[in-house]
Amino acid sequence: MSQPGLWPRFISLEGGEGVGKSTNLAAMAELLRATGRELVVTREPGGTPLAEDIRQLLLAPRNEAVAADAELLLLFAARAQHWQQVILPALRRGAWVLCDRFVDATYAYQGAGRGLDTALIDRLAELVLQGQGPALTLLLDVDVATGLARAQQRAALDRFEQEQLSFFERVRAAYLVRAQAEPERIRRIDASQPLAQVQADVAAVMAAYIEMCE
Repeated sequence: MSQPGLWPRFISLEGGEGVGKSTNLAAMAELLRATGRELVVTREPGGTPLAEDIRQLLLAPRNEAVAADAELLLLFAARAQHWQQVILPALRRGAWVLCDRFVDATYAYQGAGRGLDTALIDRLAELVLQGQGPALTLLLDVDVATGLARAQQRAALDRFEQEQLSFFERVRAAYLVRAQAEPERIRRIDASQPLAQVQADVAAVMAAYIEMCE
């Protein structure tokens, strides 16, 4: 049974850089669509035209230092728009929602990574989400060095991807702490395995979860 306020049809996918979120998100979406369910696939930051504009502000490398508080507030501004305009309406009409990152990422990146007080994140999360969120989160986990090596094989790095190794170590540690604290909601997937095995593990979690939600 999910906690009060958590939507059983809301699933998020989390993880640091280079864990394979895009590939596995597509596989998860295919599994859900194969069951004939209405599915909304979205991402954070982003998901609406306004939130996507904020995403570009957040990710673009720039000479100006971005204050951690400013970054946090921009993220929650995008999240408020996304939640009200896309996620909540979909959940209320009975659709499933699959989201590439959600509030766990804020605790990992802005809380642990940037060193912001988690009490501040708690207050903003309560203001925007009022205790609501995904009932299932899959955490793709790989050691930071491997993940960054994978990420560097892609296109030009965004502002977050240019951070120091220690930043990503803090992010990963925070994700693992959250997974340990909420084992029923957050399921860790070993993303250091070959892709076929990672996708098999993801599919097993998804199949069991969908069956439980029937």
